[in-house]
Amino acid sequence: MKRCLIIAMLLGLGGTLMFVFWPREEHLNGQEKKTEKKRTGFASDRDTPAPADAFPFDGKRAMKYLEAVCAIGPRMSGTAGMDAQQALIKKHFADLGLKVAEQKFLAKQVSQARPIEMTNLVISFFPEKKRRIILCCHYDTRPIADQEPDPRNWRKPFVSANDGGSGVAFLMELTHHMKDVKTQVGVDFVIFDGEEYIFESKRDKYFLGSEHFAKTWKKNKGGIEYVGAVLLDMIAGKNAGFPVEGYSYLRARPLALTLWGIAEELKIGRFEHSVGDRVQDDHLALLNAGIPAVDIIDFEYRHWHRLTDVPANCSPEPMIDVARVLGVWMERTK
Repeated sequence: MKRCLIIAMLLGLGGTLMFVFWPREEHLNGQEKKTEKKRTGFASDRDTPAPADAFPFDGKRAMKYLEAVCAIGPRMSGTAGMDAQQALIKKHFADLGLKVAEQKFLAKQVSQARPIEMTNLVISFFPEKKRRIILCCHYDTRPIADQEPDPRNWRKPFVSANDGGSGVAFLMELTHHMKDVKTQVGVDFVIFDGEEYIFESKRDKYFLGSEHFAKTWKKNKGGIEYVGAVLLDMIAGKNAGFPVEGYSYLRARPLALTLWGIAEELKIGRFEHSVGDRVQDDHLALLNAGIPAVDIIDFEYRHWHRLTDVPANCSPEPMIDVARVLGVWMERTK
């Protein structure tokens, strides 16, 4: 993922939390755009009392799913490791009585001689509902560990536990509880391929799977209206913190304020009341297709794209907190 810094401050004013942006230049899709100084009330229109009970998400079982995924080893797009992961995921959902729809497509990376087949996976709950929301993540792992300090280690195998595995493990565990979610909208779990299929960062293209999904939906919506999407990226790091990702705040502000407002109700401190980096990630393809999309991401995970991104450096607690927030959001969304 490519990151550029956004400067943000958090001020308290009359007991109300406020976001403040300072004027700056940003680069989005190759064009400069000025960001004006703005103030926005944080969860100021909330009128629903905080839920009394936590969402029944089993963090220990989620960690076991994460370990099972990582036990496969590297899971790059178009490899035997990815095939094994797909088989594991499809069996998991089939055992719970669900069908996994495969969205296959060919993708050609600039630095590679040949195209490969990629596969997005879609699992639908309450399929009769036309108004729907998306919970999504990517499940491919990066071919090279390009954040290792010693370039000689870049091509050693690494399992990308948090960056690639945690979202999958989270959705696998969340599935156990979806039948009890009292939601008025349908829910799609979407697992993207091709987010990390990068061999040369200056030439290759990111987010192949999310762009294919977004373009396919926009071309043939079939009556489906997506009213919101949440991208889960690196949500299991120890001591993870989740400021509001910059593009999520700029382009899907009502949804971002809703989610972080729920976290405030639940007194979940790791959802930080600040705006973090603007991150190039899978949510941009959804935003560009007209779907409000927010990226829940830990900016400070120090094992990102390193050989040390292993289950031992992950924790169930952040996943539990994310599940609590999303559980309330799913039940409140109309």
